[in-house]
Amino acid sequence: MTNSPAPIRIDVWSDIACPWCYIGKRNLENGLAAVAADEDAPQVEITYHSFELSPDTPIDFDGSSADFLAQHKGISPDQAQEMNDRVAQIAEQQAGLHYRFDLQQHTNTVKAHELTHFAKEHGKQVEMTERLMSAYFVEGRHVGRIDDLVELAEEVGLDASAARDVLDNDHYLPDVRQDQAQARAFGISGVPFFVIDGKYGVSGAQPPEAFTQVARQVWAEHRADS
Repeated sequence: MTNSPAPIRIDVWSDIACPWCYIGKRNLENGLAAVAADEDAPQVEITYHSFELSPDTPIDFDGSSADFLAQHKGISPDQAQEMNDRVAQIAEQQAGLHYRFDLQQHTNTVKAHELTHFAKEHGKQVEMTERLMSAYFVEGRHVGRIDDLVELAEEVGLDASAARDVLDNDHYLPDVRQDQAQARAFGISGVPFFVIDGKYGVSGAQPPEAFTQVARQVWAEHRADS
C-alpha cells in the first residue's frame, strides 16, 4: 500500500505594494482551482514571504501613485500614468481585479509584512495577505500605519489588541528580515517569485494555466515518490 503523498509546498515572495504580486496571487489561486476538480487533486500548502520593493518609502508619501512611480523609476508623470493604466487593464482582464490607482496611498510596507507573520502564527496568513492587497490596490486604504493595520487584522478575525502589541514592538520584524535574507540567498531580485517544493522557481505573474501545469507535474512526482 502506498503512502499518501506529501503536499506540494509553494513559497511565494511578494510585496503588498506590488501590483504584479496581487495579479500573480490571483492567477496562482485560479490555476490551483483548475486542478482541485481533478480525480487525484493535489494537496497544496502556500506560504507568503516578505519582500520590500521600495524600503525607503515613507509611511505617508506626499503625492499620487503616478508621482511615486515617476520618482521611483525616473520617468515622467505621464509615462507613469500610462504604466499604471496598463497594469490596471491587465489586472482587470487577467485576474478580475479592479485596481484604483487614483485612490492609492503609497506607504512603507514593512509593518504590513510584520502583520502577515502575525497572521501566519494564527493560521490566517493567506487571508491577511489578500485583505492587505485588496485594501491597498482596490479600496485605496492606508496599509502603513498601525491603526489602519489593526483594523484590517480585525476584519480577518485576528485579535486587535494582540495585533497592535506585536506591531508596536516590532515583534515579527526579525521574521521579515529572515524572509528577505532568504530571497537574497535564492537570488530573487524581483517579485512575485514562486518556489515550488524548494526546487522549482517560477518568476513573475504567470497565467493560471502555468500554475495548473506545474501543480499537476509536481503532484505526479509526489505520487511516484510515495
